Amino acid sequence: MRPVSIIGIGCTKFGERWDSSLRDLIAETGIMAIEDAGVSGEEIDALYVGNMSAGRFVEQEHIGALIADCAGLSRLHIPSTRVEAACASGGLALRQAMLSVASGYQDIVIAAGVEKMTDVSSGAAADALAAAADREWECFLGATFPALYAMMARLHMRRYGTTQEELAEVAVKNHRHGSMNPLAQYRMEVTVDDVLSSPMVADPLHILDCSPITDGAAAVVLAPAERARRYAEVPIRIIGSAQASDTLALHDRRDLTTLDATVHAARKAYDQAGIAPSEIDLAEVHDCFTIAEILAIEDLGFFEKGAGGSAIEDGLTSLDGPLPINTSGGLKACGHPVGATGIKQAYEIVLQLRGEAGSRQVDDAEIGLAHNVGGSGGTAIVHILSR
Repeated sequence: MRPVSIIGIGCTKFGERWDSSLRDLIAETGIMAIEDAGVSGEEIDALYVGNMSAGRFVEQEHIGALIADCAGLSRLHIPSTRVEAACASGGLALRQAMLSVASGYQDIVIAAGVEKMTDVSSGAAADALAAAADREWECFLGATFPALYAMMARLHMRRYGTTQEELAEVAVKNHRHGSMNPLAQYRMEVTVDDVLSSPMVADPLHILDCSPITDGAAAVVLAPAERARRYAEVPIRIIGSAQASDTLALHDRRDLTTLDATVHAARKAYDQAGIAPSEIDLAEVHDCFTIAEILAIEDLGFFEKGAGGSAIEDGLTSLDGPLPINTSGGLKACGHPVGATGIKQAYEIVLQLRGEAGSRQVDDAEIGLAHNVGGSGGTAIVHILSR
């Protein structure tokens, strides 16, 4: 397997993009990534596109061919493949693209993600997202996605003493980071009181504990590491990549306060990279709910189990802390167009490692981690990137 680098990136603004179609979003981000990499259409060997549910959101299937078409690449007959793993669709598209280059089968490959979620009602969007859980054993019995994560939160609070204030601090931090990100859906700061006084969704999760419904797209261009400097002044190497699965339904899990898929994917990615969690300079983690970030930073090995909430409250994961987490604003403030999220995480890490993140730049960042989760933890994907 040969080393792989990211040579180009692009990302649209996230939010309620009622003025743009799914086609518009993917074309916008694809052009940015290709221009950033300085490659021509004739050099592209393949596309892998993360998309969870275009059939439900915009009544369009056959997304792979659609993306190639609206990106202007259909005339070249470049193979384009849709990749689906619920909210981890983008992360899996990046992994599949990386594997195709690492294998030597393809050279220049685009990994992209897109979702257009606001063209349907919030109820229809929630029902589409619920398909990432176990329909038969959870959704048909009334469990919503917030309810599933609320159960994780309640047990974490009971077992480890995590507080609602610590949950709220996740939102406070990520909104502070998002306020510095021009692409973020929500660029306003919030307080702990704002979070705790916002409407309850599923106890203990308030609406400001939850990521929003979002439109958006992101893309990265990959190349063999030995060719990367032909295209990029600062190519970013993928030094670790792993995927793991777990049971779809919560009732079959070993432990509701641990996402075992994250633990196993992280362990494999660290082994590939030859590093320890302590060597990570910053991370984008999957904070679909505030409790999800607390679980993530524990399961990724950054903090002991049960210590995630206090670590966030103590400022250890803030932009000026020793381990900045979700400098983009995370899913919480930057937004969560589910098929695009995993690619956006890589986009943010690349920006940081290039030193191009502006006011939210992490000083001397050399190694970053992106963590993408599908559903309530049935899939987890971890990528480790190095300058």
